Amino acid sequence: MNAGDGRTHGAPGSGPDWSGGDPADQWVLDPATGSYRLRGEAPGSGATGSGAPGIGAPGRRSGGVPRQGGPGGRPAAGTAGRPRGAAPAEDRAASGVPPQGGRAAARRARGARPGPATAVPEAGGRAARRKAGRAPSRKGRALKWTAGVGGFVLVAGCAGGIYAYQHFNGNITGVRVNLGDEADRPKSANKAMNILVIGTDSRKGLGKKYGDAGSVGHADTTFLFHVSADRTNATAVSIPRDLMVKIPECKTGDKVIPGQENAMFNTSLGQDDRDPGCTWKTVEQLTGVRIDHFVEVNFEAVKTISTAVGGVEVCAAKNLVDPKSHLNMTAGRHTIMGDEALAFVRTRHAVGFGGDLTRIPLQQQFISGLIRKVKSDGTLTSPTRLLKLADAATKALTVDDAIAGVFKLKDLAQDLGGVDTKHITFTTVPVLDDPTDKNRLVLKQPDARQLFALVAADQSLTKVKKKHAAPAGTPSPQATAKAAPADVRVTVKNGSGVTGQAQTTVDWMQNTQGFLRSSNGANAPETEKTVLYYAPAHADQARTLAAALGLPASQMKATDQYGTGERDPMLLVLGKDFQGPGVPLTVPTAAPSGLQRVEASDTNACAK
Repeated sequence: MNAGDGRTHGAPGSGPDWSGGDPADQWVLDPATGSYRLRGEAPGSGATGSGAPGIGAPGRRSGGVPRQGGPGGRPAAGTAGRPRGAAPAEDRAASGVPPQGGRAAARRARGARPGPATAVPEAGGRAARRKAGRAPSRKGRALKWTAGVGGFVLVAGCAGGIYAYQHFNGNITGVRVNLGDEADRPKSANKAMNILVIGTDSRKGLGKKYGDAGSVGHADTTFLFHVSADRTNATAVSIPRDLMVKIPECKTGDKVIPGQENAMFNTSLGQDDRDPGCTWKTVEQLTGVRIDHFVEVNFEAVKTISTAVGGVEVCAAKNLVDPKSHLNMTAGRHTIMGDEALAFVRTRHAVGFGGDLTRIPLQQQFISGLIRKVKSDGTLTSPTRLLKLADAATKALTVDDAIAGVFKLKDLAQDLGGVDTKHITFTTVPVLDDPTDKNRLVLKQPDARQLFALVAADQSLTKVKKKHAAPAGTPSPQATAKAAPADVRVTVKNGSGVTGQAQTTVDWMQNTQGFLRSSNGANAPETEKTVLYYAPAHADQARTLAAALGLPASQMKATDQYGTGERDPMLLVLGKDFQGPGVPLTVPTAAPSGLQRVEASDTNACAK
């Protein structure tokens, strides 16, 4: 496998580059030596190139270069080191046909007719002369020679490919995660792909330079990276490390780790031996989005990958100085790699108010720059840079065992690589300061639910898809006037399978939405879909309630079964699709207002 740029042929320790076309076309006759050389080598060198086809036929030189001249490979008389008719021979060599030496060549060069076919020796010495019968035609010899070279190239290429496969495969660390009962997980979003990217703050192998050398590594920087089903857009949602969440019970190997009701998100990894599967379960429970794979990166990955691509361009709106992360950057644009790249993504004290929330946009800027660099022509067309990137990435990544292989990661990279950078959006889940601790964060509702619903429904932040039309004949909540919330009468029954969902919903209706005449009707048989049953005379009430719930028209059923009297309540049956009060059952068509975002194509985003 040639990792160079294809311009150096026959260099010590390198093989020939066959990228120019037919392998046979790479060989030409050297008039100064009478030997074959690779096209591009210095004339008179007599070299065959380290990658010369080793055909090894009798009467040929080491490396497969055909001998010149007459019987036994001796030069023909009067050739002065090259056969007569050299020009025609070079023409044939350029097309992959080695010229034939000896008396036959000399006669052809003088215009003489060759003798009987049986008297014309094949190139290759005594072994060839012992062969009986007619010599192969020029076309036949060309096909044999080209096939031999092609076979060698194929074998050599496979050998290099096998070596690279084994090397890169050996770099990858795969982890088998235990996600528990499949029924407890969110449903898949068809062909969309959700990848959990976990940046751990483990200092393993970095010594004391970066702080606590004994740190087990927590979920310091985490993205939920969503790639749309049609691979036209992607959304990366940052989850702050200081967000207070519920961490579910999980297993690392055979060890069962109890859950926590109110814990910092970053402790979902590392703490109490939690592995990436615990973070995976935590994010699924937090967002309602089904995750397909995880990728874990460490400090070393930032250093090696940024170096492998030749540096990542970032922008600083002011001088950024942070002794704790070792960052010292002047205002302006910089191409950073290695330790400087790590210092840039780690800094908290040089930007904003010095916290994790102000560091996140800076990290998003860096990853956007990295994506642009990887997708640039300079990286994609350089074999050397691609090999370095592949080596650095496979060494630095820990992944789930379902993608712990070179070809699986390649397929994943192709899926991600097909998305245009102008349709890749980075954002941060909406949060507020925790009322009980200003150093911690809680979700800002209903904005967070709205963002999660967009991702779960495969809706882009840069390109909104068209709404699905309601089925024909379905009553629309827009068809009537709306009643005041205080006039809405409804009984709520729980068919979701989640204990207490009906009472939680009634509390939300009464305390935050003004539906004071709502009541808990206890349990109903489990059902997949949430449905609102109402009498046609109460369509105005149904419209008001449906708007508050985000209930689609297809899940509203007009029926006289529930009475037409003024005091007859409607019936709301919560189904398994109901994810909590305030979570719309219709797909949102827009992101929450004021949502922080960075577009991967934005080269003007600067750290402030």
